[in-house]
Amino acid sequence: MQMQPVLNFLKRPIVMAILAVILGFALGLGWGWGVDPVKYVDTTPASLRADLQEDYLRMTVDSLQANQDVTLAVNRWQALGPNGPDLLKKVTADPQALNPQALAAFNQIAAQYSQPIPVPPSTPWVKWVLIIAVGLIVLVGVIGAIVYLPKLLGKRGSGEPTIVMQANEISRSTEKTNFENLGLATPITQTMTTYILGDDLYDESFSIDTQGGEFLGEYGVGVSETIGVGDPKKVTALEIWLFDKNDIKTATKVLMSARAFNDPDTRGRLEPKGELVMVEPQKQIMLETETLQLLATIVDLQYGQGAMPADSYFERLTIELAIWPKGG
Repeated sequence: MQMQPVLNFLKRPIVMAILAVILGFALGLGWGWGVDPVKYVDTTPASLRADLQEDYLRMTVDSLQANQDVTLAVNRWQALGPNGPDLLKKVTADPQALNPQALAAFNQIAAQYSQPIPVPPSTPWVKWVLIIAVGLIVLVGVIGAIVYLPKLLGKRGSGEPTIVMQANEISRSTEKTNFENLGLATPITQTMTTYILGDDLYDESFSIDTQGGEFLGEYGVGVSETIGVGDPKKVTALEIWLFDKNDIKTATKVLMSARAFNDPDTRGRLEPKGELVMVEPQKQIMLETETLQLLATIVDLQYGQGAMPADSYFERLTIELAIWPKGG
């Protein structure tokens, strides 16, 4: 189906980790702002805008004139915080509708009582949730950089070539088939890809485009099945796929080691993924869709040597992938 290239991209661990972080961050913000937003309760006038603080001070002066409650006036004055003196100067310079006697009395009260800076309200729990969320995002980013950055950059601090670099070098140095000498048309695209034991994230994908830049589809190779336990993962089957923008489904074939191909249980697990093919040197595998055909050639095959049964997992596998239009 047409979602296959997208699914192959999304199943990469680093992509899944990034998407999980973004989704978690979005859900956290949505909850904090929409479902259960921050509510400030019992705060002081010191947290208001300057114009509203001025209005509050004018009402305080009016209240003093109306009820003659000095204690209440002092409490309200101190609640204005450090902006109080400047506001009182402004109000005194422009009393507007305030009673001059009430304003003079309030100035006398203000002169007698200093204004302690009010204690800010307790931090809402949502703020701590956001702090923890940001901390987790940073932690995930650091872990991701430690685990995946050497692979993405294709080198280690010591300068020693990585598995990916070695595989790329093998693919570059392997001579491609000259299909014109064989009497065939030149492929739309032709690629070498190499899997080496230790590349646990092996998942190659390539775009199919005409010379004019028209997108026709995508194709690729990725890990389909592993055996045993421990690192590195021991790959016993790879999956080749061909996506055609003009087809409703993606063509898929599973390339299996000799032992996996002859094991009924393994075959039973992999049959739903596509046609099963046993890997052999120089073997050619054809995939076809509505308008495209892919020829995969096993250029080089080397099985792993170890405690596992013979011919059960790949040490190295180089595949040539060539694409033609259907009938070309």
